[in-house]
Amino acid sequence: MNNLKTLVLLGAMTLLLVYGGRLLAGPSGMAMGLVLAVVMNFASYWFSDKLALAMSGAKQIGEADAPELHAIVRRVAGIANVPMPRVYIIDQPAPNAFATGRDPQHAAVAVTTGIMRIVDERELTAVLAHELGHVTNRDTLVMAVAATIAGAISFLAQMAQWSMIFGGGRDEEDNRGGAFGMIGLILGMILLPLAATVIQLAISRSREFGADETSAHLTHDPLALASALRKLDAYSKKIPLPVNPSVSALFIVRPLVPGGFSGLFSTHPPVEERVARLQRLAGAELPQSYT
Repeated sequence: MNNLKTLVLLGAMTLLLVYGGRLLAGPSGMAMGLVLAVVMNFASYWFSDKLALAMSGAKQIGEADAPELHAIVRRVAGIANVPMPRVYIIDQPAPNAFATGRDPQHAAVAVTTGIMRIVDERELTAVLAHELGHVTNRDTLVMAVAATIAGAISFLAQMAQWSMIFGGGRDEEDNRGGAFGMIGLILGMILLPLAATVIQLAISRSREFGADETSAHLTHDPLALASALRKLDAYSKKIPLPVNPSVSALFIVRPLVPGGFSGLFSTHPPVEERVARLQRLAGAELPQSYT
């Protein structure tokens, strides 16, 4: 059911892109929007992992550099029955982690130096199981596609804006007569990116719940992830993580991005709601000592 919901949402984003092309350039713009969607999806499939790692400042490390981290990743990968992913470190004090890669054979996990300082081995195992859950559930590919389509819609909206400024756009007959066509174009420029963002957020939020459940099933220890989430949430609200906002949805908890407005639209469900779900899976509440 969750996969069907994701397919419907991705389909809706593609339709928005096609409709955006229609607003910008008439019937020929629909084909332009469809072609743009195909190109962007192709690029996201092959290159999204490299872009995400580069924009987050992640550096690949060998086993000799972080043997404990590699051992945990290898153990979790074995439990999940997936190949050992590449391991990356982000040299930032804000505690966080994310995974990327179009499939388990091309996966990578990245953790900040901050998370290594505040969680214990049990909690880090649960966090990495969550991240590999994103890979096995194909969430990393889905989110990359959603992000690229949303970016393309925003690009079309910007093109429409410049077209209006410099007097371009469709012919008047395609515009359905003057003022009404202009109003429709303005509304499209405002509402299409907003709708794409809302759909992207819906996809991201549902994927987080799914990865939390995968972590609980892999580790048989949902309270470890609940404990880690509370710690990460508390620290991440205080310590900025200077990454490109376009990759913030990949992290296990929403990072505090310097100078941004990340609080307006949250790519993650509330941590307390995630903790409550994990507690129900465990059949117990998180001990006070964990918080």
